[in-house]
Amino acid sequence: MAVQAPQKTGYKKWQEGINSAVGNAKWNFYDCAIQMTVNQYNRHLSGTAGYRPLDWRLIKAMIWVETGAESNKWESNPIQIGNPGDPGLRALLAGNEGGDLIIPPTWMNRLTFGSAITNPYHNIAAGIGYLLMRTANYAIKNVPDADATIYEARVLSGDSIAKIAKTNGSTIEVIQKLNPSFHLLRPGQVLKYQKASLKKVIVSWKIITTSSIAKNYNSGDSLYPQKLDYALSLIHKAEAALCAQ
Repeated sequence: MAVQAPQKTGYKKWQEGINSAVGNAKWNFYDCAIQMTVNQYNRHLSGTAGYRPLDWRLIKAMIWVETGAESNKWESNPIQIGNPGDPGLRALLAGNEGGDLIIPPTWMNRLTFGSAITNPYHNIAAGIGYLLMRTANYAIKNVPDADATIYEARVLSGDSIAKIAKTNGSTIEVIQKLNPSFHLLRPGQVLKYQKASLKKVIVSWKIITTSSIAKNYNSGDSLYPQKLDYALSLIHKAEAALCAQ
């Protein structure tokens, strides 16, 4: 009597699914969309301090790992952002955590919660955005307005630099810089100011690796870095699709 081979489960079974994805047109279907969307993010963020262009192959590896090359979510939610109970998509679109600085203008008005959980291309764009949002380092900085005119404000009784800044659309830092000798305000004094505001800005970036992706995107799977490395190695060996840029 023939002895049946033990059924493979867990990581070994996952590997078989990923191995079968190599060269299968279905699992390479989003290559051009991934490349195009990653390029849009790279162009948008290239002027920020320390930004390193994102490799589109990392995103493809994420999609393979997130779906396991067998999920029925492949046609609607390939990068698995916006699933029930997952706060990532709402965090990205709310803008409170820096999503408004990350999402390119071409996606800003198109990407919505509804579209991201039903349209696979929007889902990929949202997943890339969330990963980059979690990878950026932010700070509140004094940002000068495009109007470089130096204005004057007369100090009134009860005024403070903070009050004058708020009233005139400037900041404490700008007023102090333009009026270094004014340590104690008196009614009648004239302060110089320029238009400015305090804004959240990107000041640096964390290095993106398979380990950092696991930490910032999917911390629930202890094998996630290992799976990403495996998928990425297969993707690098395969021939990339030629896509119009």
